[in-house]
Amino acid sequence: MVTPMLSIVIPVYRNEESLPHLIAALADVAQRAKQDFNCATEVIFVVDGSPDNSYAMLAQALPSVPFVSQLLLHSRNFGSFAAIRTGLQAATGNYFGVVAADLQEPPELLLQFLEKLAAGDCDVVVGCRENRHDPLLSRSASNLFWKLYKKFVIREIPEKGVDVFGCNKAFRDQLIALGEANTSLVGLIFWLGFRRGEVTYERRVRQHGKSAWTLKKKLNYLLDSVFSFTDLPIKLLGLFGLLGVIASVLLGIVILLAKAFGDIAVPGYTATVLTVIFFGGLNSLGLGIVGAYAWRAFENTKSRPLAVVMVAQKFDGAAAAN
Repeated sequence: MVTPMLSIVIPVYRNEESLPHLIAALADVAQRAKQDFNCATEVIFVVDGSPDNSYAMLAQALPSVPFVSQLLLHSRNFGSFAAIRTGLQAATGNYFGVVAADLQEPPELLLQFLEKLAAGDCDVVVGCRENRHDPLLSRSASNLFWKLYKKFVIREIPEKGVDVFGCNKAFRDQLIALGEANTSLVGLIFWLGFRRGEVTYERRVRQHGKSAWTLKKKLNYLLDSVFSFTDLPIKLLGLFGLLGVIASVLLGIVILLAKAFGDIAVPGYTATVLTVIFFGGLNSLGLGIVGAYAWRAFENTKSRPLAVVMVAQKFDGAAAAN
């Protein structure tokens, strides 16, 4: 019988401080996967145009690690979701796990993913955060976002969001076949459906380096997550437009009655200005929302690759045989 393989995909960006600890944790995961599940392991590191020494450190360390590995280097920073997609495309296993390089999600989750996937009861397993030891402002903003996202966009998503997941080959193939740009990987996971399982965990305190998850990236993620999976903003725009029309009609009736009874000697300057301002702002909002959808449609017509791999290396885990 052919030994099944677990492919672990890790996007890397500004993670040089955590890499030695990550490699040690992955070596333990690979050993336990072999002992407990008779499953071989390969790890695909995708360096997403990282400006630090992450690529050089991995290129030096991987030839001597006790597991099979691949090292892929993007030609520039395309984003973590593009890096995950690149890793999934290069992976050769029967089962797949995705985990961050900063060690805030415990690597042991990969073994829990493998256990559920190997049992054959589910096609995709998502990690559900029970708690997270992040700064109060960041934690509160994240919790609010995911609660609203669950209520108005994807009802099946866990209340505190998803950062890591595992899947089988059938699910992986369908996921990488979705080639749309400017989207949310988490949204696509739930959009695809399939048989889904969950594993709960507690997100750890960040021990190494500084998060590259900037405010700009968070805002882009917010927009991509909303505009790619719901037409709610368009519906809200239509509702506000309808309310604006009703308000303008009522205001017009009031002005006509006031003029008929002689209460307005001069044409209503204030009402005119307020009306122009209101509808001008409404039109601007509408153009912005419609423009966001149009831009995403335009991006998806370009058929550009979602990422470009500049260097690809494979290491056979020779140390595992010694």
